[in-house]
Amino acid sequence: MADVKNVVDTLNGLTPFQGRRPDTSDAEMSSAFATLFDYRDGAIFTGSYSGDSSWERHTNGDEIVYVLDGATRIILLEQSGEEAVDLIKGSMIVVPQSIWHRFESPDGVTVLSVTPQPTDHSQADDPRDAG
Repeated sequence: MADVKNVVDTLNGLTPFQGRRPDTSDAEMSSAFATLFDYRDGAIFTGSYSGDSSWERHTNGDEIVYVLDGATRIILLEQSGEEAVDLIKGSMIVVPQSIWHRFESPDGVTVLSVTPQPTDHSQADDPRDAG
């Protein structure tokens, strides 16, 4: 039998996290995110927060990010430097496999993502140089 989840109900059960910082722990963020489904080598997640994330990358595949509400700026760390992309409600981006990226969401964002695991995190200014 198919497993159906109501994303709105799931989001209503979350507590949006205010003031995310690159050093905010997963434990601190746990009430702001939910796993909707396990999917392939990762999961489909939803979450709501304001603030800035640390750098992250996914070495096992592309990540799909869809903005359900609010806005965010995603910074992609390409070989040629940083590329900033503004996303608003209804926007979607595919982050290529192994590309370091981070989110800046000062006014808050609610996202749905299809995220392969594992996820590498870095607080370095340029995680490509962090070894």
